Amino acid sequence: MDQTERRILGQPLPVPTAQPKKRRTSMMSFFSKVSWTLRFQKQESLKNVFSILAERAQDPNAKKRHMAMRGLGTMACETPDKVRKYKKIILDLLVHGLYDPVSAEVILESVKTLTIILGKIQGKSLGSFFVDITLQTRTLLDDENDNLRYSAFILFGQLAAFAGRKWKTFFTSQVKQTQDSLLIHLQDRNPQVAKACKTTFRACSPYLKERKENSFQTEEDQRNPKLCRQLVSERGENSPRGPCPPVKAVC
Repeated sequence: MDQTERRILGQPLPVPTAQPKKRRTSMMSFFSKVSWTLRFQKQESLKNVFSILAERAQDPNAKKRHMAMRGLGTMACETPDKVRKYKKIILDLLVHGLYDPVSAEVILESVKTLTIILGKIQGKSLGSFFVDITLQTRTLLDDENDNLRYSAFILFGQLAAFAGRKWKTFFTSQVKQTQDSLLIHLQDRNPQVAKACKTTFRACSPYLKERKENSFQTEEDQRNPKLCRQLVSERGENSPRGPCPPVKAVC
């Protein structure tokens, strides 16, 4: 981390050291200060903090990418107005994280943060990001990692609630291709994953039924805030890792 970044986050300059542990501590310290900075912007603008997170989200170091995704989640929780302002940039960073070719941690954090972001913007104006997010999330439903599988079910259920008329045909085809996974994971070895799958199955059930165009749910019916709150609530209370940590990680 350079001196400008430390000044932005109100941190002391680093003490030169050759110990890897110190470097790890320094990086963790950087992101632990993000929450403080978002609340008490006394020296620099939030735009600078966002620029740092955007840069870290594309860093070759997987750990830095992971922590950047977590930082974006913090920003979404604490300054939702900024999320709307930088929505396209944030979504682009998170979608790249969702397709990370190396780190499962980066993918997991991207899924979790996308769940937060979609809740804040109520799934509106996603554009082609909806397709990218849906395609990758569907592949994660059968992942061996319990946490990733659980978070993917929560996100997929949220996508079902936000699909609307625009993405009805596309999402219907995706749900039908996912039907086997939904049925299998109703009996998932992890009870929290099974519960998340059950909730998501209910959210997806309208897409599994043959309906005439004029009798299909309206866009507002499908964009179901109550269901989305339930999905996010279950993610916080029933995560395989236990209750969600403070907003540094999730809302």
